[in-house]
Amino acid sequence: MKQRGILREAATLVSGNILAQMIALAAYFVLTRIYSPDDYGLFNIFYSYIEVLIILSTCKYELAVVVADDDREAAAVSRFALRLNTLVSLGLLTIALVLWLTGALPGNFSQLGWMVLLIPPMVFFCGTSRIYSFLYNRFHRYSQIAISDNVNAGAGALLKILLGWLGLTQSGLPIGTVLGQAASNLNYRLRLRSLALPSTTMADNKAAASKHRNFPFYVATKDFVSTFSSNLPFLWLALYFDRAEVGLFGLALTFTLQPVNLISTAFERVLYTRTAEAVHARQPIAPMLRRFLLPLAALATVVCVAAWFVAEPVFAFCFGERWQGCGPYVQALLPWVLTGFISACMLFIPNVFSTQRTEFIFYIVMLVLRVAAIITGIGAANFLLAIRLFAAASATVYVTLAVWYLWQVRRYDATVR
Repeated sequence: MKQRGILREAATLVSGNILAQMIALAAYFVLTRIYSPDDYGLFNIFYSYIEVLIILSTCKYELAVVVADDDREAAAVSRFALRLNTLVSLGLLTIALVLWLTGALPGNFSQLGWMVLLIPPMVFFCGTSRIYSFLYNRFHRYSQIAISDNVNAGAGALLKILLGWLGLTQSGLPIGTVLGQAASNLNYRLRLRSLALPSTTMADNKAAASKHRNFPFYVATKDFVSTFSSNLPFLWLALYFDRAEVGLFGLALTFTLQPVNLISTAFERVLYTRTAEAVHARQPIAPMLRRFLLPLAALATVVCVAAWFVAEPVFAFCFGERWQGCGPYVQALLPWVLTGFISACMLFIPNVFSTQRTEFIFYIVMLVLRVAAIITGIGAANFLLAIRLFAAASATVYVTLAVWYLWQVRRYDATVR
């Protein structure tokens, strides 16, 4: 019965994510004919900063909501995270305003111009949405998470198309993304009362934050290193190579890594909650994980093999001639996609067993390997070589991480048999 419940909950999230992804994919048939690879290159630079800064805005306290001992503690830590996210976002807005008004935008920020002012609100909306999604996750309200995902995808896609038709080809993608995320955030807020969260004081919020300090100290640091290194092609390579080439890579990344991440995140969220509950009840967890992860890994392998052969003609047919050249990037990314998918489904394991400090070492190694890959590509003046080495380094670490996750599960199960 429990296994069917897990499958049903995961299916709710996956189906919602698939619908959101279908909306986004359908929009690309139009968007890639409105926006050029250069426009997408600029947007990828914009969004890479969002992914890095969002970690600082919540310090990953949203993850503590799931493992909190009771609903009162979960409410307290979520309210602390919401206040932290607001303060960080306001600080970012102040910095962005000063840099823009004084004309002192550094590096890639200078390419964004006034659009740096869109970064703080995007960080704010993303941060609050993440905190709310984990609250809904704790209470098994998976349908509401799926609805918000679809609101984000649908509103964002429509606004990007409308803004592109109005001639805002450089700013349309960032503006549409911010407004789509704002709509998703509003959807969460309108339904928040249904959770009936217990009231808490400021002292309660601070106490909960202090109890779960492993999340900002280790998880946030680890995720910052991981996200920063994942975005190095946009943050670093974009300084040395043509922005249109960055756009081609960005589209390839979107259609390989993003769909996989949506599915893995859905299963990871459900398994996270169920695993935490099983550990609190001192029940074994390996059979539950094995039942779902093995079929997923087999299916992902088949999909990746098929994608290797059809990537180039499919991209050229779907998005037009100016997007030819995405295929080699897709092929380069597939090892990273496959191993990352398997590892991501078990990403919660260190949070459950409080082994975040050890996990951080893996991501430091990954950062070093990825930096070496980027430097090699820049030295050889070869963007594709940098991506191939970058993906190979990522795949190597993800395989090692997956083995370590499974070792922790086996060690735990040995103590409860």
